[in-house]
Amino acid sequence: MRKIGKNLLIVLILILIGASAFILSISPHSYKKFTTDYYDTNPFTSQDATNINRPIELTENGSKQILWGDQHVHTTYSMDAFYISLPLMHGSRGAFPPAFACDYARFISQIDFYVLTDHAESYTPRTWKDQVDSVRQCNAISGEDNPDLVAFIGWEWTQAGNTPEDHYGHHNVFFKDYKEGQIPDRPIAAGGTIALILRIQLADANRNLFLFDPVNSEYYFSFGDFLDAILETDACPEGLPSNYLPKDCWETAATPAELYGKLDDWGFEAEVIPHGTTWGFYTPQAASWEEYVLDQDNIRPDYSSLIEIYSGHGNSEQFFDFKEVDFNENGEMICPEPTDNYLPTCYQAAVINKKRCLEEGKSQEYCEQLAEDTKKRVNEFPGATGIRALFGSNDPDWLDAGQARGAYLPAFNYRPKKSVQYGLALRNNDYEEGKERFQWGFIGSTDTHTARAGHGFKQLLRIGGTEARGAVSERWRNLLNSVTAEKTESGLRTLEELNELQGASPIDVERQSSFWSLGGLMAVHSEGRDRESIWQAMKRKEVYATTGHRILLHFDLLNEGISKPMGSFIQSNSNPKFRVKAIGSFKQLPGCPDYVYEALSEKRIQKISDGECYHPSDERYQLKKIEVIKITPQNSKNEDPSTLIFDTWKTFECDPNQIECEIEFTDEDFENQQRDAVYYVRAIEEDTLLVNGSNLRTQFDADGHPISVDQCHADYREDYEEECLGPGGHRAWSSPIFVDYKEKVSTDIMVSELNNISQENEESKIN
Repeated sequence: MRKIGKNLLIVLILILIGASAFILSISPHSYKKFTTDYYDTNPFTSQDATNINRPIELTENGSKQILWGDQHVHTTYSMDAFYISLPLMHGSRGAFPPAFACDYARFISQIDFYVLTDHAESYTPRTWKDQVDSVRQCNAISGEDNPDLVAFIGWEWTQAGNTPEDHYGHHNVFFKDYKEGQIPDRPIAAGGTIALILRIQLADANRNLFLFDPVNSEYYFSFGDFLDAILETDACPEGLPSNYLPKDCWETAATPAELYGKLDDWGFEAEVIPHGTTWGFYTPQAASWEEYVLDQDNIRPDYSSLIEIYSGHGNSEQFFDFKEVDFNENGEMICPEPTDNYLPTCYQAAVINKKRCLEEGKSQEYCEQLAEDTKKRVNEFPGATGIRALFGSNDPDWLDAGQARGAYLPAFNYRPKKSVQYGLALRNNDYEEGKERFQWGFIGSTDTHTARAGHGFKQLLRIGGTEARGAVSERWRNLLNSVTAEKTESGLRTLEELNELQGASPIDVERQSSFWSLGGLMAVHSEGRDRESIWQAMKRKEVYATTGHRILLHFDLLNEGISKPMGSFIQSNSNPKFRVKAIGSFKQLPGCPDYVYEALSEKRIQKISDGECYHPSDERYQLKKIEVIKITPQNSKNEDPSTLIFDTWKTFECDPNQIECEIEFTDEDFENQQRDAVYYVRAIEEDTLLVNGSNLRTQFDADGHPISVDQCHADYREDYEEECLGPGGHRAWSSPIFVDYKEKVSTDIMVSELNNISQENEESKIN
C-alpha cells in the first residue's frame, strides 16, 4: 500500500509541472478516427458567427484590427491534462483531444488564432504526428487568405531546476508555419528532473490503479499504455545537429541557450515565450532573473520577444518587496521574520512544529530548538518547497504562508524576483548589444488543460474550466497524498527522506486549488486576419494581454507628430508623450448563440464547453481607471532593481459617463533623469466576481495578522458547483514602449565632428 501511494504521489507531482499526454476515454488505437470525424461533416466556420461581434476599431486610420488568440493550449496529449481527467479526479470529463481545441476556438470562444503547446517531455512520434495533423486539418477548413481561425503548432519546454542557478522555467515554443518541411521533426523537451521522473520513475508506477476502481479499468489501462509508449521512444544520439537526428527519437535541451541552438539548426521562424515565471509550485525560493541572465546566450531577442504575464495559473506581473528567504553575511540561507504583507513558509512551519511539540508535553527549550531546526530544514531542501519537511497535513495551520498577500490573482507561492517587472529592471552592461536586457511584449493565455482555447470569457466552471482538480473521495485522497494520511506529530523528515519523496508537496497541490483562475487572452494589432499578419504583429510586440475579457486597448507614443504603437523602441532626449485609448468588454449572455447550435450538436457543446459560449450582449463593462507603470533599467549592476520599478507611477480615473477612456500624459522627468525608461499601462474594468478571486480567503485580526483561511478545495470536500467567487476588475496590460535616453549633442561638438569628417574626406582624396 505504501509503495502504491508513493507511486501515485509521483504522478500527482506532475500536475501542472509537466510531462506529455495521451487520451483516455477511448483506446489509443481509435484516437486518430476520433480526432478527424468532426471535420468530415461540418463545413460551417465561425466567420459567420464572429463578424457580427467584431470589436469597435480604435485605430484612427482603420489599417489594423484587434484579433484575439490563445498561445497556450493543452489537450489530453499532455500528461498532467490526462491525469486530471482520470475518473479518480473530482470532476472527471474524459478526453479532450486536439480537435476539441479547434472546435472550441472556432465555435465556443470564437477567437481568431490559437497555438497547440502540449508538453514536449513525454511526446511520442505518434502523438506529435497527430497534433500536427490536427492543426493542418483545422487550417484547411479556414483557408489561407482570409481565415476565420488560424492554428499554430508548438510545444511546451517544461524545465524546472532545484536551485536558482539551474532553474530556467517553462517556455512555449511555436512556429510561424505548419506544413511539411516547415516545422521540426520532433518536439524538444527540457530533460532534467521532470524528464527523469517521467521516463524512469513512472516506468513501474500506476500499473495497479485499476484495482481501486475496476469499473473504470479501461481508463487506467490506457494510462499504462501511454507510459509504455513514452518508454519505448529512444533518446536521440548526442553530438549531432537537431536536423540530422533520427526522426522518431526523443530529444532534450538542458538550457534555453541549448534550445535556441537546436532551433537554429532547423532555421524555421519560431517564438519562445517564458511563462509562469513566478509560480512557486516548481520555482526554487530566491529564484531571480539575475541567475537566468548570467549566461548571455540565454537571452535571444530574435526568438524570445514576448512573455506571458497572466494565465489561468496566475498573474506574474508585479514585483513585491518581500523575501521568501534571506541570507546572512556568510551567504547562508536564513528564515526572515513575517512582515505586513508576507508570511514566510519557513517561519510558519516553525510555528506549527513548535505548537505540536508543546501539545505533546515536551519541554519549552526542546520545542524552541525544534522550531529553529524547522526553519533550517524547510529552507535547506532543494527545489520549490520544503513544506513537507513536517509530518502530517493540516492545511488551515499554514494560513497564507508563502503567498503574495493582497495581490491581484497571483501565482501560487509567488517568487517576486521572477516577476515580469523585476526582469525589465535588470541590465548587465557586459552583455553584447541587444542582449544586455529583456525587452518583452506582454501576452495573456489560458494554459488550459482541457483544450478550451480562450475560455476566460465567463467566470464559471471552476471545476472543469480551470485546473482545479482533486480526489473524488477520502480513500483516493489518502492513496494519492500519502502525507495527508500520516499521523500529525512534531518532528522533521531527514534530507534523505525528503529526497525520496520527489517533486512538490501534496499539501501545496491542495492549497493551490484556491489559486486557479479562468484564462487570459492575447490580443494583436494586426494588418490582416492571415497567419503572416498575426505573426508580424507578434514580432513587432504590437500585442497586449487580458484576463479573458476582450478589453480594447491602444497605447501609443506621440513623438514629434508621429505615433508609435505599444512594443516600439526609440531613442530620444526629449520628454516622451503618450496616449491611451481603451473600451471595456461586452457583458455576456448565458449559454450559447443559436448559430453555435446550428454548427454543433448539443451533446458536443456540453462535452467541450458545458454549454457556455462567448455570447456578447450589447452592453459593455465600464472601465474604471488607467494605471501607468514606469521602470528605469539599471545603469549598473550595483543598482537595486527593486528601486527602479514605479508601480503605480500615474493613475487616471475614467469618466463613468463615457464608453471610451482616453488619456494623454507626458514624462516631465525624462530629460532631467537622463536614463532609459520603460512604460506600460493597465486598463482596469469595474469590479465583478472572479473565480478564486479571493484565493485562500484569509481572515485577519485587528493588527493585520492572519488568523484563519477558508481555502477552496477541488476535491470531494467542496461542492462541485462552488465557484469560490471574489471581487476584482478584469484588466488589460499593454506591451511596453521602450524609450532609451540619447544624449544631446551640443553645437560645438557637432561642428567639431563635422570638421573631423571633412578633414578625413580630404585626406582620403589625397591618398
